[in-house]
Amino acid sequence: MIWNETKECMSRDEMTALQSKRLVKLVDYVYHNVEFYRKKMQAVDLMPGDIKGIEDITKLPFTTKDDLRDNYPFGLFAVPNSEIVRIHASSGTTGKATVVGYTRKDLDIWSECVARCLSMANVGKDDIIQIAYGYGLFTGGLGAHSGAEKIGATVVPMSTGNSKKLTTMMVDFGATAIACTPSYLLHISEVLAAEGLLDKIKLRAAICGAEPWTEKMRHEIETRLNITAHDIYGLSEIMGPGVACDCQYHRGLHVCEDHFYPEILDTATLTPVGEGVTGELAFTTLTKEGIPLIRYRTKDLTSIDRSVCECGRSSARISRFKGRVDDMLIIRGVNVFPSQIEAALVDVEEVTPHYMMIVDRVNNLDTLEVQVELDQRYYTDEVRAIEALTKKITHVIQQALGLSAKVKIVEPQSLKRSEGKAVHVVDNRKLY
Repeated sequence: MIWNETKECMSRDEMTALQSKRLVKLVDYVYHNVEFYRKKMQAVDLMPGDIKGIEDITKLPFTTKDDLRDNYPFGLFAVPNSEIVRIHASSGTTGKATVVGYTRKDLDIWSECVARCLSMANVGKDDIIQIAYGYGLFTGGLGAHSGAEKIGATVVPMSTGNSKKLTTMMVDFGATAIACTPSYLLHISEVLAAEGLLDKIKLRAAICGAEPWTEKMRHEIETRLNITAHDIYGLSEIMGPGVACDCQYHRGLHVCEDHFYPEILDTATLTPVGEGVTGELAFTTLTKEGIPLIRYRTKDLTSIDRSVCECGRSSARISRFKGRVDDMLIIRGVNVFPSQIEAALVDVEEVTPHYMMIVDRVNNLDTLEVQVELDQRYYTDEVRAIEALTKKITHVIQQALGLSAKVKIVEPQSLKRSEGKAVHVVDNRKLY
């Protein structure tokens, strides 16, 4: 089954027909309302009438984050500002912020999509959910908040910044669900353990997103807190959290296909690839009014599966992300993703999942140091024990990366914790 916004069950053929109808309408809409797309289409002699259905999507141009920055702040908006009821923006840490605007209809669709995702995590009107994403220009907090209200849950708008207060209220309010980044939830589990509160919480579900995380990290979170953790995906350019989420079987993230059409692209040729093949994810927003985007390249690496899931849904599923095109490090000719380090460390019980990769260049040779944090339970200053553990982790990382790295064991709680997106890489080569 594929559920659309009217709660009706749709077959795959019906979904394809709906996507085709909406794509045709979208192309006509952007051609007449967004100069950027009109010029892009005219440059390749493409008119709205040339798009007959979803099968013609490959005729359309791609959109990138640079396009949003080049048209900063409102150049890609398709409606006048009088129809925009909310604005969100990225941090702009690597350039100008990417700005997105929402009409009232856009916000209604957004909350509906998040509500669907929360339903997949078995969160409903009887739950008390702490929203521990950042509120403000970041889409996480308000996006998750509105979806939780849509489904009728009791919302505690915690945001980030005070972990002790969060854990206190988690106990006092009897919170049954939490929405936050997975790295922050790991930190919360440490705070709860340190305060002796693990047996006093009623938490049973977590909806985590905003950063890549591995299946092993999910199991680590579930084991520490005795909960079920779900992966939610979104990005501000497309909507925010709620574009996709995994169900109880964790066999990929179900995409809200009636609103967002997914493609997987070959990273070299940018041509669509088949099911099960890893490539770059691109989305076309089929129903957005404020800032509709065509074939937006997310830079996230994943694959797609359109087979029926064990839960009964036949909506397209994207696999757990393997990283990002721009997160990939090339070290001595080897492609390295931070997620590979995380997956390797989860199997080493003497250390926590917190780590830092420091890449440098010495005598024209790339070097990699991995700082790994010792678990408090195994804390020791005995030199021989540290040397043995260092050797063990060095071997584990060598096996995971196919690359040698210098491993440095650091004391418990010494690596910086993040309440937002975790930073795991310092690439000093950019300074040269």
